[in-house]
Order: sequence, then structure tokens, then C-alpha cells
Amino acid sequence: MGSTEDLDYPQIIVQYSNGFLISKVMFTACELGVFDLLLESGKPLSSDAIAAHLGASTMGVERLLDACVGLKLLAVEMTQEGALYRNTEISNVYLTKSSPKSQYHIMMYYSKTVYLCWQYLADAVREGRNQYEKAFGVSSRDPFGAMYRSDEEMVKFMAGQNSVWSICGRDVLSAFDLSSFTQIYDLGGGGGALAQECVSLYPNSTVTIYDLPKVVQVAREKFVSPEERQITFHEGDFFNDSIPEAELYILSKILHDWDDDKCKQLLEKVYKACKPGGGVLLVESLLNEDKSGPVETQLYSMNMLVQTEGRERTAAEYSKLLEAAGFGMIQVKRTGKLYDAVLGRK
Repeated sequence: MGSTEDLDYPQIIVQYSNGFLISKVMFTACELGVFDLLLESGKPLSSDAIAAHLGASTMGVERLLDACVGLKLLAVEMTQEGALYRNTEISNVYLTKSSPKSQYHIMMYYSKTVYLCWQYLADAVREGRNQYEKAFGVSSRDPFGAMYRSDEEMVKFMAGQNSVWSICGRDVLSAFDLSSFTQIYDLGGGGGALAQECVSLYPNSTVTIYDLPKVVQVAREKFVSPEERQITFHEGDFFNDSIPEAELYILSKILHDWDDDKCKQLLEKVYKACKPGGGVLLVESLLNEDKSGPVETQLYSMNMLVQTEGRERTAAEYSKLLEAAGFGMIQVKRTGKLYDAVLGRK
């Protein structure tokens, strides 16, 4: 057995310790509009010009820009006039607000909301519950009541989720051939980005977004165009209200919010409402069966601890929940991306 000198502990510890610094650099550059400015300018800019446009200190902006260069979010060119900065392709595609694949909104949600909850991660581990009371002074008994504690916070969350589905939606919806399902309900469909991906991929389908009345109102006003005829809405609380009959139910990032009992309760209602031959599509980030990874999913599970009542699960654990509700012919597809798909049939 090797000595501790054989292990590169210092580098590993430094790398992990710097993780939150790295994310805050990216979040801050997004928030200040660095990437948007450089895209709109159409040419590289100096730190002085960027600072002047942003109304920020030259010293602070220069350090932020150099850190973004180190993270490969910006590129720098040395000229006779000094350093000139420009976006990398990654930043143009994912970090500018105007890009169809922009992740700006989810970045801001993590920066302004998730980070505050994670300050109390040690308390969440000790207590085994979410930390909304400490982070925001609101009751933690109803996670979504806390999550939607203001209209502004609700819109921020919905926009963030739409950002995710703009890059992951097609992967999970094409994991199985869903073309035989024409009547689809997206339970907890929020801002409608997944529903929009679904009707684009399966033009013969109609998708009904089932969500809380205030969520539906915002989705109609801000996210789903009235011209989108294949998408309709149903207002309700799927735990307490009836679920209409459909051929396929999509539960995207829904079950990970809840404990096993709540998941069973919801899946049983879905099974009863589902047409014979229909099914349910679970979209979740799957843990390895031994829970050794992926690390992103392990971190998401920690986030479920600080923000919800749920956790991330293995494919076998989701299959067991589906079987307990009555679903059979369960299939699992790993996409190789952030989210995977599990299909159960009635």
C-alpha cells in the first residue's frame, strides 16, 4: 500500500475548494452582462471599454475578465493597444441571453437562490430537511410554496427550467419513440419548454401542461405563445385534484422532489387515469445502481436535500416505484447527458 505522499491530495483539495469560486465568477460575468456586451459589440473590447459600458471599476472588471479567460469562457488577444477580450463559442451559445440555448436564467437561479440554501447544507444534513426557513424566512413544510414565495421567484425558477430543456429536452424525448402517443399530459410542465420540444419532435401530438393556477397564468403570459395550438393548459394540484385521462404522462424532474410515499401516491393516480396501452415517461438524472456516480447526480441529490423533500434515485428505484403503482414493461434509457428517461406502460 502506497504512502500518502503518493496521493496528490493538495491538488485535489485545492480543485474542490475552488469549485464555488469558479461558479461565482461565471455567475457574476453573466449577471453583469459581460458576455452579452461582447456578443453585441461584434468585436473584441478592452477592459477599460467593458468597464465603462458596464459602469463598473476597471480593476474589478479586468480581474473578472482574466479569470474568465482562465476558465475558457473568454479569449484574450494582446495588441499594441493592450489586451482585447472576446467570447468563446461556449459563451456565445450558452451564456448570452439572446441565444436559443442560453443557460443565463438557470445560472441566475443558482446564483441568487440555490446558493443561499446551500449555505445551510450542514444544517440540512443534520436535520434531514430543506433549508428555506433559514435561507429565506419562509416555511419549509411546502417546498413549492417556499420555492414560489413571490411572483418574481416563480418566474425565475420557470425561466431556469426552460433553459435546461432547451438543451436537454430533445435528448430525453427521443430516448424512446413516443410517436404512437398523441394525447400527452406534462405534469408540472411549468414554462412549457419541454412541451414545445415534444410537439416539435412529434407533430401529431398535443400536450397539456398541468400545473398550479399561478404557474399556468405565468406560462401563458410569458413563455407559451397563443399561436402554439398543440399546447393547452390544465390548472390544478396533481396531488389533491383529479388527473384527466391521457395516453402518456410526462413527469420531468417531478419525482425527485418527493419522498417515496408521495411518489407512490402520485404514480397511483397517474396509473388510474392512464388509458390502457398508455404510459408514463419519467425524466430524471439517474444514479448508478451502486450510487457511485455520476457526480453531477450526486450533487443534484444534495440539492434536493436543501431545497425539497426528495432525492435522486437509481433506475431500479424508479422501476420499483412504477411497478408498485401498476406499470409494467419498464424500459430505461441513459442519454449520456444530464437527464435520462424511464418509460412504464399500462
